[in-house]
Amino acid sequence: MDIKFRSAMSTDIVRLVGLNHTSNSDYVWQLDLDKSEGEINVILREVRLPRSVQVQYPRNHLALSDEWRKNAHTLVALNKGAPIAYIRFREQATAESVWIIDLVIATEVRKKGVATELIRYVENWAMDRKHRQLFVEMSSKNHPAISLAKKMGFEFSGYNDHYYATQDVALFFGKLLK
Repeated sequence: MDIKFRSAMSTDIVRLVGLNHTSNSDYVWQLDLDKSEGEINVILREVRLPRSVQVQYPRNHLALSDEWRKNAHTLVALNKGAPIAYIRFREQATAESVWIIDLVIATEVRKKGVATELIRYVENWAMDRKHRQLFVEMSSKNHPAISLAKKMGFEFSGYNDHYYATQDVALFFGKLLK
């Protein structure tokens, strides 16, 4: 596959919205929160599910056409000129960081390195702009994304219960940039 990257254009939106935004997972990260007097204990553990489940995307991907220019950059991966994936990311200048907020890969090219290349592109983009950190957020149910983040050197850096409109727990992974 000869992958090219470019900023999203309005003509890409129909194809990007039409990508399969779901993922399949055999694991979830279960959150246990114990609020005792004077302390809070949080336990996150990977739990194997009895059967594979289809995980819905935690955002309304149909609103992409409304969101793609708001406060974020959208980068598209192309194969033979056709959009096959996208990544949305946002700069936070005060924290000198970049947050990856969306990463979607066409079903037929998943597990072929496209997501890794998109994240590397954003990582290099952030370093060129002198950002210190790169973060990625995902649903606690999205085991493939969690595995990818860990494989790429991201470390768990927090969570937010009921973060998404779906009421899913968001997990945050971060990486210091060199």
